[in-house]
Amino acid sequence: MLLEVTGLAQMGAGIGAGIAAIGAGMGIGRLAGSAVESMARQPQATNEIRGSMILTAAFIEGVALFGEVVCLLIALA
Repeated sequence: MLLEVTGLAQMGAGIGAGIAAIGAGMGIGRLAGSAVESMARQPQATNEIRGSMILTAAFIEGVALFGEVVCLLIALA
């Protein structure tokens, strides 16, 4: 039995995708700001901080992309 997706569900999926994008933007912005501040305080640890920052940013983007794909699947079902 297939479920019908109504306009309200599609609107909710769009809002969910927007929230995922906003959350990822806020997370990466905070991450980058903290990393730059840490690099300014300890220049000798710049390479380690940069590597950790890039890895964490990739994880944040992966979670956001997963959220947007789920919302897209709901909207197009």
